[in-house]
Amino acid sequence: MKFKKQLSLLLATVLMIGVLAACGTSKKEEDKSTAGNKDKKVLVMGTSADYPPFEYVETSKSDEIKGFDIDIAKAIGKKLGYEVQVKDIDFNSLVPALENKSIDFVISGMTPTEKREQSVDFSDIYYTAKNMIITTQDSKIKTVEDLKGKTVGVQLASIQETLATDLDKSKDLGMKVEKRNRIPEVVQEMSTGRFDAVIMEDTVAKGYLKDNKELVGYLIESGEEEAGSAIAFQKGSKLTDQFNAELKKMLENGEMEKLIIKWFGGNATE
Repeated sequence: MKFKKQLSLLLATVLMIGVLAACGTSKKEEDKSTAGNKDKKVLVMGTSADYPPFEYVETSKSDEIKGFDIDIAKAIGKKLGYEVQVKDIDFNSLVPALENKSIDFVISGMTPTEKREQSVDFSDIYYTAKNMIITTQDSKIKTVEDLKGKTVGVQLASIQETLATDLDKSKDLGMKVEKRNRIPEVVQEMSTGRFDAVIMEDTVAKGYLKDNKELVGYLIESGEEEAGSAIAFQKGSKLTDQFNAELKKMLENGEMEKLIIKWFGGNATE
């Protein structure tokens, strides 16, 4: 009887050691897996996905954010050894998101301005475009002067908002500048008659003109060198120099040209 009790205790001990060993192995594997994830290099990119062909979602096909800017970001991220995770944020909240460090960089057709440069750092310019007045076919608006006394829509916190405000003051137009978070909202307001016209970047405008024959567009001749798009980073970020080096390579080796042709159908680097 005593022997049986000792045998039972021995078997129980062996079983317990086996269980502990298995737990130890499982714990090591778990720790190893966790460590691997921690070591993975990930960058969170902020963008306002309402600006085709720069960044947008083709909702009829998927929820994926794609576009010219997305391709640039992922290409550079890959070259630098990062996985790029894209986060959709209202345009006017992109700079604050960089300031509070909830994202690592912004690429969203953003133009460097003195005000923005007080809060974030910018890369070199990677693309330059012009601005355009978009209105309806039955409108008599064709020039900036024709906007006198009109209601004009722009995207909130965009370079077009600044342009509209400056034009209003410099030319004494007496126009009402209305702001909305998203480009589709601005276009919709004009289509329903709430706005007389919209000011937006010509590359983006081309998509709306192509899809809606009721709309017409006219380039705004500024007579000055057009501002371009750049990538924004947290102040003092090491990513600024790293991205600049890769942007330079892409411009020199023809990679940027291929992306421009893919998304815009022509050379738009001038």
